[in-house]
Amino acid sequence: MDTNLNTITVTLDGGAQVRCAVGTRVRDLLPQHRSQEGLDYVGALVNNDAVSLSYPVEVDSTVVLLTRADSQGFQIYGRSVCFLLAKVVKELFPDGRFAIEHSLGSGFFCSFGVNGDAGITEPQLQAIDTHMRAVVDRDVPIERRKIAFTQVVQRFEREKQWDKFNLLRFSNPPKVATYWCEEFSDLDHGPLASSTGALSLFKLILYSQGFVLQIPDRDRPKELPPFEPQPHLFEIFKEHKKWGRLLGVNTVGRLNEIIAGREIGDFIKISEAFHEKKIAEIADHIYKNREAIKWALIAGPSSSGKTTFAKRLAVQLRVNGLRPVTISVDNYFVDREKTPTDEHGKLDFENVETVDLALLNEHLAQLDKGGDVKVPSFNFEKGKREYKGDKLKIEPDQIVLIEGIHGLNPRLTQAIPQAHKFRIYISALTQLNLDSNNRISTTDNRLVRRMVRDNNFRGNSALTTLNMWPSVRRGEQKWIFPFQQEADIAFNSALDYELAVLKPFVEPVLAEIKPHHPQYAEARRLQAFLSSFLSVPEQAVPPTSILREFIGHSSFHY
Repeated sequence: MDTNLNTITVTLDGGAQVRCAVGTRVRDLLPQHRSQEGLDYVGALVNNDAVSLSYPVEVDSTVVLLTRADSQGFQIYGRSVCFLLAKVVKELFPDGRFAIEHSLGSGFFCSFGVNGDAGITEPQLQAIDTHMRAVVDRDVPIERRKIAFTQVVQRFEREKQWDKFNLLRFSNPPKVATYWCEEFSDLDHGPLASSTGALSLFKLILYSQGFVLQIPDRDRPKELPPFEPQPHLFEIFKEHKKWGRLLGVNTVGRLNEIIAGREIGDFIKISEAFHEKKIAEIADHIYKNREAIKWALIAGPSSSGKTTFAKRLAVQLRVNGLRPVTISVDNYFVDREKTPTDEHGKLDFENVETVDLALLNEHLAQLDKGGDVKVPSFNFEKGKREYKGDKLKIEPDQIVLIEGIHGLNPRLTQAIPQAHKFRIYISALTQLNLDSNNRISTTDNRLVRRMVRDNNFRGNSALTTLNMWPSVRRGEQKWIFPFQQEADIAFNSALDYELAVLKPFVEPVLAEIKPHHPQYAEARRLQAFLSSFLSVPEQAVPPTSILREFIGHSSFHY
């Protein structure tokens, strides 16, 4: 047994072991700079924690190298290209206004303005692109440094980077982790590539007074996919961003100021009123077109708040004098033994074939023509469909709400005439940024919601939810997102204050995930992300809020 305290054992991919000095950096352990697939290494998992290649290994460790084809590596690549973009924009347009706003297709929409003018010209965008590629060709190091807290704050204050300054206002560590590339620096919001040479695959596309930074899909890491504009979701983001600017709340630092100033109660009331106003507008539209619309189809990805939205929409429809009824797609599930399986042989609950489409459409056709049907009920314990004598008939003053992840898939309701349908897409598109060039992922917003809900009401640990999440995401990509443009209207269920409320619920369950768990890196990333928020007590959340679907004590029955 080697008892030398100055050396450690590192186990690499494939099981090979290396003895090395304590503090050896991951990049010095690389057998080569690229994987067998020809992709640059952008980071590593050291004992299941995601790190940069400059990370010093200090204990016996298992090291797994990451490319952008890996889940954690894909996040590192995207974050690194955003860092590179922010560096170049700062160098070319030091007085310009720039922000990486939100995801759009396979990229990120960026706002831009110079000398008070909003928007970017093609020559300006070309200059950014050319400069970025020059920095990539020079393969400039990206270094992680810990800087004295006071020094970092003074730098941000001197450079008038108030978004970053405010993010540090309610923390007081002696040192702050930062990343540097030449003279440009940013706060550490997660590991970055160790040099710019690994960041060659990207594209800049002019779009709606700004531009899109496009990166590869994880599933096809060697190519850039065709750009898909997604106008419905873009308009939601645009409206929500405008609303955030009117309230002066676009960053977590500003939200924290409101919380610390004990003004969060009013902000919550305004946020919830904004939701209610949008739901009321949708109900008014349905009422005005009540002669044609018989069916409101409500769809959206996991934890988007579909169920509470449907209940609140029903209330607003009643205000308009309509009598809404709800059909649960869950009651039309096929018996468990008929549930389709995925490529790994596991039950695929995201698949539209989990629904007995023939029976559902037979019933919808009868109801649309004024007939009545015997409605089934699904017994989840037995995994069987049952009949309890329930009947349904649609009266002239009634509208039917159908809520479920497949609501916009034409196959689900192909028996209903198109003119009788009104299709609503729900998503949780947060407009908050950590700071100007570090956005908050809408997927993370939904993931945090789901972890809280699953822990509160389904007995699932955060580990279980994280383990299921990749399968859920694959199902969304295949069965939900392709149909979002079918929607007649979209509703944004995100609340700008919600992560501050969810934080105390999710932090303890994330802490139960330990370094020996494969999901440890994701847990650590979410913990670091949530640490930027001050907490808000759940008592401040109204009982009708969509957030109550996840934290409990809703005035609606689920």
